[in-house]
Amino acid sequence: MSQFTALIIDDEPDIRELIALTLQRMDMACYQAGSVSEALALLQQRPYHFCITDMKLPDGNGLEIIELCNAQHPNMPIAMITAFGSMDLAVNALKAGAFDLVAKPIDTVRLRELVQAALRLTKVPANLDSVPSAEGLLGQSEIMAQLKEKVRKVARTQAPVFIHGESGTGKELVARLIHFQSVRADQPFIAVNCGAIPKDLMESEFFGHRKGSFTGASADKPGFFKAAQGGTLFLDEVAELPLDMQAKLLRVIQEKAVRAVGSEHEDPVDVRIVSASHKDLQQLVDHESFRQDLYFRLNVIQVSVPRLAERAEDIPLLTRHFIRKYAREWGMPEVELAPQAADALQSYGFPGNVRELENILQRAFTMAEGEQISLDDLSLSPQTGERSHATDEHDDRIETNNLEAYLENIERRAITQALEATRWNKTAAAEKLGISFRALRYRCKKLAID
Repeated sequence: MSQFTALIIDDEPDIRELIALTLQRMDMACYQAGSVSEALALLQQRPYHFCITDMKLPDGNGLEIIELCNAQHPNMPIAMITAFGSMDLAVNALKAGAFDLVAKPIDTVRLRELVQAALRLTKVPANLDSVPSAEGLLGQSEIMAQLKEKVRKVARTQAPVFIHGESGTGKELVARLIHFQSVRADQPFIAVNCGAIPKDLMESEFFGHRKGSFTGASADKPGFFKAAQGGTLFLDEVAELPLDMQAKLLRVIQEKAVRAVGSEHEDPVDVRIVSASHKDLQQLVDHESFRQDLYFRLNVIQVSVPRLAERAEDIPLLTRHFIRKYAREWGMPEVELAPQAADALQSYGFPGNVRELENILQRAFTMAEGEQISLDDLSLSPQTGERSHATDEHDDRIETNNLEAYLENIERRAITQALEATRWNKTAAAEKLGISFRALRYRCKKLAID
C-alpha cells in the first residue's frame, strides 16, 4: 500500500497520465480529475498528501482550487502547472498559496524534485517553538500572533518573500524562521547584507568567479547563490543594490542559473530568495531607483515586521528574556528591574526597536549594583525618552572593526593597570575605575583578562 496519496487535476488526459506515472514510480497512489467539479468531489472523499493542478480548466481555474485547498486543507501542499509566458498568473498562484510551480512541457526530473520537497512538509515543525532561533520572535501581543501565523503559512511555500520593517525589528530573524519552517530547513541559509558589498565586487560575491578571471582571483569561488544551493538566500537591505546589479539578479531569478565571472557556461541553481529592507520598495520603483520587474519578482509575498512601539505589551517579556540570556552567558545571577526602570522602558519610544532594547539591557546589566537594575543604569532620559549623551559612545551604529579594536585596547589597558595597582583585587579595582564589580567582571570576561 502506498505511503502517500496525490490528486492530479488537468483536463488533458496525456498530461495527467504522465504525472501519474512519475508519481507512481515514487510509490504514490494517484487520483485524477479533469475539471474543478471532479476535483471538488475527490477532495471530499479522502485526504491527500499532495495536489497538482493546471491553471486553466473547463469549468474554472486552478486558482479556485488553490484558494479552496488552503482554506479547507491547509496542510496539503498544492503545485500549479503553468504555461510558458504566463508569469502574471504564476505570481497570482504563489500569492494564493501555491507551494510551487511546474511549467509546461513538464520536466519529470523537476516534477520529482518538487514532489519530494512537498512531501518533506510532513516532517516540518508545525509551530515556531521547535524551530532553531524561534525564541527570538518573542511576544504575546495580537500583532505578533499575526506575524507568527504569517511566517508559518509563508514557510510552507517556495514563493519569494519580501520582509519590510524598521532597523532593529528582527527582519533577519523572521527570514531564518521562514527557512527553518520550510522544506529547505536542512539546507544552507545564507544571509547577505547588500549594502556592505563594494560595487566592483558584487558580481563575484553573488555569482562566483573562476581562478585568474581578474587580478586577485587566485582560486575558484562559488559565490552566494552556489553557497545557498538547495536552501535560502537572504538578501538584507536589497534596496541598496545598484541598478546594473539588479538587472543581473533578475536574470538569475528568471533563468534559475548563474554564470561565474570568467566562466563560459551557466550552472543551474535551486535557491529560495527572501529579501528585506527598511525602505519602501514601491516608492523606490516610482522614483526609478529600483527596477519594477525585480520588485514584482521579489515581492510575491510581503511580510511586515512591527515596530517595538506597536507592541509595547511585549516589552516585559523581552526584558526578562534578555536579562536571563546575559546572566546565563556571563555566569552571573539574574537581576530584576526596579519599578521606575520598568515604567521608563514601557514608555520609551525605542527608535532602534528590539535591538536597542537588548543593547540598553546588556549595558544596564553590567552596570547594576546589587539585585536590581535602576533607572540610572538604563541611561534613559525620562523627560524625552532619549538616551543620555553619556551613552553616545555605545551607539550600536558604530560598526568599524578597527575602531572597536582600538577602543578595546584602551579599555584593556585601563582595566589591567587598575588591577595591577590594587594587586588584582577586583573589588578595589572596580571602585578605582568607577564601575560596579559586576561590570568589571563582565569586561574582564569580554576582553579575556584572566
